[in-house]
Amino acid sequence: MRRYETFVIIDPELSQDQREPLIGRVEELVSQMEGFLVLTDDWGERKLAYDIKKKGRGYYVRFDYCGLAPLVNEIERFFRIDDRALKYMTVLLNGDVDLEKIKAEKAAKETAAAEAAAAEAAAAEAAAAETAAAETAAAEKLAVEADAAGKPNDLDNAPQDEPEKELAPAEEKTKTDEDLPSLETDDASAEKAPTSTKEEA
Repeated sequence: MRRYETFVIIDPELSQDQREPLIGRVEELVSQMEGFLVLTDDWGERKLAYDIKKKGRGYYVRFDYCGLAPLVNEIERFFRIDDRALKYMTVLLNGDVDLEKIKAEKAAKETAAAEAAAAEAAAAEAAAAETAAAETAAAEKLAVEADAAGKPNDLDNAPQDEPEKELAPAEEKTKTDEDLPSLETDDASAEKAPTSTKEEA
């Protein structure tokens, strides 16, 4: 079995939904003709060295796969009759490959990529937790500062309540003082009454 890579330049005006069937068809051909797809490498849109079918830009995709000559012929025939493909080219990478070794290498790369993604996710979670902890600490600090700033205001308000308590007894004293003269007046009138009675007698 041989290892090939096929480059295809797709019309850049196509949307992602329109490109996916073309890419998916190549992947189907590889599996149908007993090949093995190592990698589908999406390079994205790039400027062309020269215009192809009046297009100055193209969308590049590279297929890395193992198979035999009939598979390569079928892939190139598909690109030749499909107007979405502006240009294509196939290169032989290795004339005799160990398919099991390539599969093991691909599995190892996928495992490494999964572990790297898990590590990145864990790092992102740790960073988010640190950020949340920092925000919580900042909020607590602000709350403490707000409480500390609020205490003088409470002390300033406290003396305002105390005069009201002092005024109440003062008013009671004033009322008592006002009541006393009236009692004295009654006593004086009471004393005068008997005196006048004695004089009349």
